[in-house]
Amino acid sequence: MCSDTANGYYKRMRKTHSRPFQFPWREDNRFCLLNDGPAYFPQMLSAIESAKQFVLLEMYLVESGKLIQRFIDTILRSAQHGVHIYILFDDYGTIGLNQSQREQLNHKNIHLQFFNKLPSHNTLHNMLLIFLLKKEHGLFRNHRKLLLVDGETAFVGGTGLTDEFERQDEPEKSWRETMIMIQGPVILDWQQLFTDNWNRSTQQTISLPAANETMIAHKKSGNQTGRVTVNEIKQYSEVLISLNNHIYNAKKRVWFCSAYFVPGRRIRRRLKRSAKAGLDVRLLLPGPITDHPSVRHAGQRFYARLLKNGVRIYEYQPRFIHSKCVLCDDWVTIGSSNFDRWNLRWNLEANQEVEDKNFASDIKSMFIEDFENSVEITLENWQQSSWHLRLRRWFWKNIERLSQKIGN
Repeated sequence: MCSDTANGYYKRMRKTHSRPFQFPWREDNRFCLLNDGPAYFPQMLSAIESAKQFVLLEMYLVESGKLIQRFIDTILRSAQHGVHIYILFDDYGTIGLNQSQREQLNHKNIHLQFFNKLPSHNTLHNMLLIFLLKKEHGLFRNHRKLLLVDGETAFVGGTGLTDEFERQDEPEKSWRETMIMIQGPVILDWQQLFTDNWNRSTQQTISLPAANETMIAHKKSGNQTGRVTVNEIKQYSEVLISLNNHIYNAKKRVWFCSAYFVPGRRIRRRLKRSAKAGLDVRLLLPGPITDHPSVRHAGQRFYARLLKNGVRIYEYQPRFIHSKCVLCDDWVTIGSSNFDRWNLRWNLEANQEVEDKNFASDIKSMFIEDFENSVEITLENWQQSSWHLRLRRWFWKNIERLSQKIGN
């Protein structure tokens, strides 16, 4: 689902913080919505295959399996044709990547680095360092997801390179995910973001062909306006400020999808205020199928008050929904951020914002289809929950509260 219809330059940028955003709104982009692995993985692999100069790949979750092997094989072919490949994987997120597949990436044109290397991949050892010795640096993770080719095409969203996103043997169980293919001037900002992170977190200095803003602008990729927003570790969060701002200023709807829903007080307050003001406020969250049941139980403690204030809550049923997307009227944000307190405190995150009626219409259609595959939670049903479900929620609520004290 791709749309290019002009929507004009986004002039309603609200000033809610004295510090300016790192990247500006840019016109003349083209954003293409891609739902689920079978839609976006072939296009990502094709882009790597057709690369002429360089490939930038930044990922959090990477595990050994058939999918990563397809990426390794494609990356090797491009490297053998003289393309320079820069890969930045998070060290914790790649615990499941075996040594054999790591070694396959040994090539003079492949530059592989791991963000914030841990002293050990032993969970107990890391917990000892963090909780007893107060070495919280191990919690700093790079959760961003980006594939960028030749400064011309990029893919951004919430995917990882694991077989869970494309289970060829059981496709109906593949994780539900959303990505965007991007062309246009915002590519400059994604390339700059990757370069800055690489230079800051590795012992190498990246060397890329200079991005030419004028040349990219003249290509006139499309007529859509977009902006890149970022989240830095334990610092200023453009992602959160922009989200709060757009929820506050929405006029018709706020539709919110997150794989892990443990939002801060301000987001909850603004969701409730919008619903009480008569806006269509809906949450699309994971149902019983999730990779972290504890996080689901911790977040469910907010359901009652949200429901009482008119927020509608849907839990997705067929499979695990890993998508991260918010629609406020004609504004959309999609990227790596789950908008939960843990992610926004400890992770590097980055989102693509889009202001365009046609693209918002595509996102609206996506949400409607997902709502149809969900169960709506009502206040009456919620108040009738069994005692053991209430106990689980109470337990994980307190665990989540304790986790917020780390580093304080």
